Amino acid sequence: MAVVSIGTVDALIESGRRLVSVGGLEVGVFHMRGNFYAWKNICPHQGGPVCQGRTFNLVEEVVDAARCSHGRTYNEEKLNIVCPWHGAEFDIETGRGAGGSSWSLQPVKIFVESGEVMIDV
Repeated sequence: MAVVSIGTVDALIESGRRLVSVGGLEVGVFHMRGNFYAWKNICPHQGGPVCQGRTFNLVEEVVDAARCSHGRTYNEEKLNIVCPWHGAEFDIETGRGAGGSSWSLQPVKIFVESGEVMIDV
């Protein structure tokens, strides 16, 4: 394993993403609300480049106490990434698949040291 700097904290913009390649492994790094998340760029569905997909806020059904639907809304606290190959969705913070999927992204250890964002691959 190797610990690699991928840039300074200030260089990775808030709500941004960076794809890095280390020793043939592609890693997607996301910066959200002051936290960093890193995932292998491999979708568990069929190996697609998941970290290159679009990001959007989680869509939630608005349901009242009688279980009647009143449309949909966007959850401003939850951001998902969608694999560009087949639309599999994943929570950027946890890596868990959306909609009860048993799929999860493969995490890469990420930390900040002396103002540098480091990954351990």
